[in-house]
Amino acid sequence: MSPAFRHTPPGARSAAPRSGSGTLPGQRGGPADESSESAQAFSVRLFGAGLASAELMTCFLGLELGLYAALRRTGPATAARVAEESGLDPRMVREWLEQQTCAGVLTVDAPGAAPEARRFTLPPAHAEALLDAESPNWIAPLVVMPVGGMAAVLPQLVEAYRERRGLPYAAYGDALRGGQAGLNRGVFEHHLPGWISRHLPDVDARLRVPGSSIADVACGSGLSTLALARMFPDALVHGIDLDEASIRDAEANLAAAGPGERLSERVRFSTGDAGGAEPAGHTLVCVFDALHDMSAPVDVLRACRRLLAPGGTVLLMEPSVGERFTPAAPDSERFHYAVSVLHCLPVGMSRTPSAATGTVMRPDTVRAYAAEAGLETRVIDVGHPFHRLYRLTPRPR
Repeated sequence: MSPAFRHTPPGARSAAPRSGSGTLPGQRGGPADESSESAQAFSVRLFGAGLASAELMTCFLGLELGLYAALRRTGPATAARVAEESGLDPRMVREWLEQQTCAGVLTVDAPGAAPEARRFTLPPAHAEALLDAESPNWIAPLVVMPVGGMAAVLPQLVEAYRERRGLPYAAYGDALRGGQAGLNRGVFEHHLPGWISRHLPDVDARLRVPGSSIADVACGSGLSTLALARMFPDALVHGIDLDEASIRDAEANLAAAGPGERLSERVRFSTGDAGGAEPAGHTLVCVFDALHDMSAPVDVLRACRRLLAPGGTVLLMEPSVGERFTPAAPDSERFHYAVSVLHCLPVGMSRTPSAATGTVMRPDTVRAYAAEAGLETRVIDVGHPFHRLYRLTPRPR
């Protein structure tokens, strides 16, 4: 996840109350006579949430229509110039430009000039966050995923809740798949290598020996698989996922890799269940940000254990949530809960029977699943507001 997200540690209080709420985040959830807010204050707070949601949708338009990219190319430009660059209607573009300026995304020269004469600019820092996929501050996937992926399926989600059933991953479509991959891209490229070298030095050393191998279970679009292959140039890496569309994305990402990297010689992808994969004797088996989505997490962990070579390790990356529920949750956990309600829990419940875990999978839950699968757990706090690692190793028989 992008470091652009604000993170308030559990128990900490913000420096100022939320707009219109009259209470601090740390005060939510207490006894009614201490922390309840007035109906008016609550209405104002929800108005702020609604405004943020609407503005996020306009940012989605800017990304999907290429308006931000057009502004980066043109520099300061009038609505007519941006419309010409993006192939859109000038009046509609002007409305969007003015809205984005009021939202603080763009700046404008001479706001008092005639509408046709105003020139709008996308500041370089905002352009980086919106357009630069290589930047650790890239935030565009957070715009795409909830608006293009989750909002698009809300009618289906309403019916799924009413009918007490889940909603399969495939129902969320390309925007969710791409947004989810993009959110974790920076983690795989900028953080994961250091986490493995610092916290799993023995695994790091074994993976630098020719003939070592890695299985990336639930690899999604393959960004984690490719990152692992780049980290360990002597290792063979196999990405596995149930979702055929994700594997197509993964193969496209592999094909787009630089020819000098020669990743296709060491990386392969396949569609299927990890439980059906042959016991290949892998040094490392990874499940990144996916176990909480699975209907049968214990079965998956048992399959991961079967894929290990002697002395091998299962590595999980899962949400960094608190040890226990608290109403005064940090923003990161609020985000995880929202994603769980809208996506992860329904996906996990789309197959039956289901463990119905959800995104907020706390360490004790991971320990319990691992123990049932015959694995011992070591929790690794990597200091990231959204992710933690778990090292799982087979229990002696």
